Amino acid sequence: MKILLTAVIMMSVISGAVYSGAAQKGETMTRIATFAGGCFWCTEADFEKVPGVLKVISGYTGGHKKNPTYEEVSSGTTGHVEAIQVYYDSKKVTYQELLDFFWRHIDPTDPGGQFVDNGAQYRSVIFYHDKEQKRLAEASKKALNASKIFDKPIVTEILPLTEFYEAEDYHQDYYKRHSFKYQYYRRGSGRDQFLEKTWGKKMSNTVTKEKEANPKPDAATLRKKLTPMQYKVTQQNGTEPAFENEYWNNKKEGIYVDIVSGEPLFSSLDKYDSGTGWPSFTKPLEPDNVVEKKDKSLFMNRTEVRSKRADSHLGHVFSDGPPPTRLRYCMNSAALRFIPKEDLKKEGYGEYLKLFNRKK
Repeated sequence: MKILLTAVIMMSVISGAVYSGAAQKGETMTRIATFAGGCFWCTEADFEKVPGVLKVISGYTGGHKKNPTYEEVSSGTTGHVEAIQVYYDSKKVTYQELLDFFWRHIDPTDPGGQFVDNGAQYRSVIFYHDKEQKRLAEASKKALNASKIFDKPIVTEILPLTEFYEAEDYHQDYYKRHSFKYQYYRRGSGRDQFLEKTWGKKMSNTVTKEKEANPKPDAATLRKKLTPMQYKVTQQNGTEPAFENEYWNNKKEGIYVDIVSGEPLFSSLDKYDSGTGWPSFTKPLEPDNVVEKKDKSLFMNRTEVRSKRADSHLGHVFSDGPPPTRLRYCMNSAALRFIPKEDLKKEGYGEYLKLFNRKK
């Protein structure tokens, strides 16, 4: 005879956010764990791949300001950290297993942030929902310290959960919605390199490694995503009209990325007026992201420039530019997307802000 138990649900609604200790629904026992491990794009992406995890929400917690925005949190003035709430089926994965997974996806010895992201808003924290989570978290931290895997002490904090505020919609599932940009950020952050060096072969069973690159979208998908001119330029080696394109006279500060993949290509700091009617640069922002090929079309010998990952046709490079490189990277606006300096952090290119701060 089966005894039907009424699930004990511990919930409190704080400023519109719901926190649940446990809730039973059919054969699923849903619980919530809250972690901060640096960039929440990365921690969300990692935890969503764990068997038994139902969903992961990116947000902010641990601070003093109600309903903080991303800009406020990233400035480091609200006391919040970037965090995630992991909804999981405790019949398929335990809180202890999530703790083990968490430790293997962060640098628990860094008190000032995580990897490329510096500041208290990116530090690692375990936020416990109840006494049992606190007990398990403290025991796991003690065990990790005793393991001597790290030469430095484990500084990850263990704190009670207070308000948790969901991050803006564009941050949720960022690794899916903006896969190229996410992959570029992830590789450049040093996170996976650190994990592989630290855990070695042990990583294979616990660390979900991101693919080096997503496959390029097919032609049908690109036709839907791109305008006719963007498709003609990037996929059919076309050329847009001079002086009748979006960026030839753009003087704003920021960077230019591939319209298909989002890989960083050029900076406004290297842009100049070549008089040709196309955006021109003296050098690439990221040389590894551009590929140069011989182009003998139109009965000329030229050097074509393409993006590395998306293989988009960008334009050509000539040797009639100004000092110091004497080069002119003559690009098509249709192959580029401009990201203003003030949007770099929000768009996932925060590492380039220092270029413009250095200028001042």
